[in-house]
Amino acid sequence: MAAGLEKKVKDIVHKAFWDCLSVQLCEDPPTYDRAIKLVGEIKETLLSFLLPGHTRLRNQITEVLDLDLIKQEAENGALDISKLAEFIIGMMGTLCAPVRDEEVKKLKDIKEIVPLFRAIFSVLDLMKVDMANFAVSSIRPHLMQQSVEYERKQFQEFLEKHPNSLDFVTQWLEEAADDLMNQKYRNALPAVGEASGSGDSPGPDPVAVQNYAYLKLLKWDHLHRPFPETVLMDHSRFQEFQLQLEQLTVLGAVLLVTFSMAAPGISSRADFAEKLKMIVKILLTDMHLPSFHLEDALTTVGEKVCLEVSSCLSLCGFSPLTTDKEAVLKGQIQAMASPDNPIRRIVDSRILTFLETYLVSSHQKPLPTAPGGLGPVQTELEEVAINFVRLVNYNKMVFSPYYDAILIRNVCWVTWSEVILIKFRLKDKSSKV
Repeated sequence: MAAGLEKKVKDIVHKAFWDCLSVQLCEDPPTYDRAIKLVGEIKETLLSFLLPGHTRLRNQITEVLDLDLIKQEAENGALDISKLAEFIIGMMGTLCAPVRDEEVKKLKDIKEIVPLFRAIFSVLDLMKVDMANFAVSSIRPHLMQQSVEYERKQFQEFLEKHPNSLDFVTQWLEEAADDLMNQKYRNALPAVGEASGSGDSPGPDPVAVQNYAYLKLLKWDHLHRPFPETVLMDHSRFQEFQLQLEQLTVLGAVLLVTFSMAAPGISSRADFAEKLKMIVKILLTDMHLPSFHLEDALTTVGEKVCLEVSSCLSLCGFSPLTTDKEAVLKGQIQAMASPDNPIRRIVDSRILTFLETYLVSSHQKPLPTAPGGLGPVQTELEEVAINFVRLVNYNKMVFSPYYDAILIRNVCWVTWSEVILIKFRLKDKSSKV
């Protein structure tokens, strides 16, 4: 209410100023008091855009926009306001970011002085925002480094007073390392008698362990497990990511089974896919609330999806879904209520794979595309991935020295020779059973 009133008052004051300027310029002879004041403001703004090395530009602006000289010209009836405006526009074109070239170019088409000055100030405001953004982006690395050093120092002081403050972090990283080693035993072992090609290469890389550990936070049991100490400050943000991904998993699974059953003619229609996605998203909006019942929501989703699919089929000249197909589709959608549903598990696995790939390639171009079947939710998935990776990378910058020390001290890096020996032992045990 107060903001609206403030804006209204501001608009009234601005209108009164421009109206007075218009009246002054229409007098015979014209009065340039307000116009010269505006030129002074423009001059200060243009000078504020200059860097210390822009001596030539600074001299040009100071010379052409010399307010004392302009006042003398106005008093003697020799002031050419249009010529001043032309210089100002040219200087704006020199100093503006490329994204503002079009706005500056349009200024040249405005012939009336008052509308031109209003437009000039409007574009100058945009240039100020550009300059502020540039300044922030320029100092961001420095601010980031200061923030990292400050947080690390604060945590180190806390750790010195509470030596056991890395217990849960240690458990978290050890579990991640164990999980990766188990995957290695199951999926990446060379057959007995074959050369591994890597000799006695070590176990999982510390960076890989850390990445996998962060992914585990997206499946954390927050009710029964304490959160690792180093990510405790971001506990709520990781919980939010987890809830968003759960919703995306169900949404992606519903769309996957729907488009699998729909005719290719409609499943490939971007407008229908987007409409259907928005409908399902709306019905799953409150999924994070304790009062939300996924089974009931999916019943409604199934009804609405079948209605939309049949309607689109009819519009495209296809036969609508039969009663049997509707029943099958509704049943498949209803089954998504279980986390153990095969389709939901496939979608969940592909989402985690995408996040892991995004985490590994966050500093590379091009960024990874969504795995098969996740195309309809790629935009939402990328948004979560960007925020997740940004948070993870910052946390790594602060706490990586602690993570590396824990992994080196506590995790046993198994070589391929040891892996093959373990495999032989397992085989020998199974033969005796």
